[in-house]
Amino acid sequence: MAVTRPLTLDEFLLRPEEQPALEYERGAITQKMSPKMRHGALQMALCLRFESSGMPEQHARAFPETRVTWPAEGVSYVPDVIAYRLERVPTDSYGDLPDDVLVPPDVAVETPSPGQGFDAQRERCWWYVKHGVRVSLLVHADRRVVWVFRPGAETGPLTDRAVVDLSDVLDGCSFVVSELFEALRARPL
Repeated sequence: MAVTRPLTLDEFLLRPEEQPALEYERGAITQKMSPKMRHGALQMALCLRFESSGMPEQHARAFPETRVTWPAEGVSYVPDVIAYRLERVPTDSYGDLPDDVLVPPDVAVETPSPGQGFDAQRERCWWYVKHGVRVSLLVHADRRVVWVFRPGAETGPLTDRAVVDLSDVLDGCSFVVSELFEALRARPL
């Protein structure tokens, strides 16, 4: 009988990426749910909103399904969307985007897929803000609601004409909840 030991974070990060992505939390490896069309539509809509905030100047960069590692915590997660203020975007020694992200984003978004527990996603959003993320969003497609998590505060559920204002984190970034969910329509208005 072979005895296997849990992988360390460093060993996990050396493994080839898989689809759907694997996540690592203090020795435990889990696989994310496979993203579906509605999930992808919301990711795209959020990335566009984050990157266009403050236009005509761009103030932020947004990335879907990007691994972020917190070495001190022994954690490597793949949020559905992350965003950084331009001056905080991680870079390598050439000023290019690095492959490995070790800097907590300014914004992290989770969008539950069918089969993912709401409570686990909510706890993940809380974890983010307790570990350096300035604001985390939980965007629930089926319920068409958004929750906003900041250190020490949770706002939501926000619905319909409620405004999600992130301008203190990403210059000029705010959106109406119902307008975000227009991304789910086959032919957005």
